[in-house]
Amino acid sequence: MHMPASRLLPLLLAVLFLQGCSSLLFYPDTYVPFTPEKAKLEYRDISLVAADGTHLHAWWLPAKPGVEVKGTVLHLHGNGGNVATHLGGSWWLPAQGYQVLLLDYRGYGHSEGSPSLPALYQDIDAAFAWLDQAPEVQGKPVVLLGQSIGGALAVHYLAERPERRARLKALVLDGVPASYREVARYSLGNVWLTWPLQVPLSWLIPDGESAIRGIGALEGLPMLIYHSIDDPVVPLSNGVRLYQAAPPPRVFQPVRGGHVQTFADPTWRQVMLLYLEDPKGFVGLRRLAEVPNTESPQ
Repeated sequence: MHMPASRLLPLLLAVLFLQGCSSLLFYPDTYVPFTPEKAKLEYRDISLVAADGTHLHAWWLPAKPGVEVKGTVLHLHGNGGNVATHLGGSWWLPAQGYQVLLLDYRGYGHSEGSPSLPALYQDIDAAFAWLDQAPEVQGKPVVLLGQSIGGALAVHYLAERPERRARLKALVLDGVPASYREVARYSLGNVWLTWPLQVPLSWLIPDGESAIRGIGALEGLPMLIYHSIDDPVVPLSNGVRLYQAAPPPRVFQPVRGGHVQTFADPTWRQVMLLYLEDPKGFVGLRRLAEVPNTESPQ
């Protein structure tokens, strides 16, 4: 027996009000289908505790043996899946001398709790606190890589915490939405029941902590902003707006391919490595004519 749409819609609205914005912004998965061993990577399971007592899980990927350690990358992933489904964003870094802390927010993978704002900022705090104490991190640069909503979380977090900003050599953003409200609007637009109401329902989402409102405060922090011309989830205009609002030094790097699939292409992996050698002087491949078509047959 199917519930009539006239009755289902009020029920859906009630659920959204009860759950707040989290049900529209975060899509965690507790099933971790593999570990970095599948990619022939060394790793350690890391246990963190947030300020409110929530136990969190992360993967530590050390630099490849025999490779000089150049620094540490804190990887904040997108709003779906967990560390396993987002390993593609940072698996390649250890071979290049960058050790990685890949964090699962509360409710994701083996981390306890359920994701919500502003609680997730405590999770980022816990990751930074671990980096502060880890012997293998000391004396080397720290870089934050934020993909999709992970980048939006990073921007607001760093805008509010200048002491953490000062800890970083650079911030790399990939496919980051300028507005949480726009993320919710997209999610609602993908469901037939809520498609007609995507605009009014999206106004349930507080937008004050969105990246576009915080990025202007990141004075002195070099930024590399990747965004795909083809992104079907977060349109290119988001990356352009963030670049325009960001203080210098910053680089906008258009790429090709799907949402946060940037590092599937070795071209963009190399661009990030070159950038990290000189974040204040690197200008990137700025012209669209220079961007390879990753959809073309090889």
